[in-house]
Amino acid sequence: MSQATANKRQRVETHLRQRIGEEPIYVKSKFLAEELDLSAKEIGSVLGRLAESSSGLVVERWSYTNATTWRIEQKR
Repeated sequence: MSQATANKRQRVETHLRQRIGEEPIYVKSKFLAEELDLSAKEIGSVLGRLAESSSGLVVERWSYTNATTWRIEQKR
């Protein structure tokens, strides 16, 4: 993984951890991209990698309606 990719992943993961509480959150790639000044494609790539890792987050592709929606919660 390149340093740039690692930095993007860290930014996304930190942002999500700040937003997650007791309940799962649902985010659309395009809106998360706007918040973090990344592209929706970059967000999708990072969240896909987080879904496959043991980052302490449970990341699931939830649905697609005008943008991918992701369900994110902390691992219990």
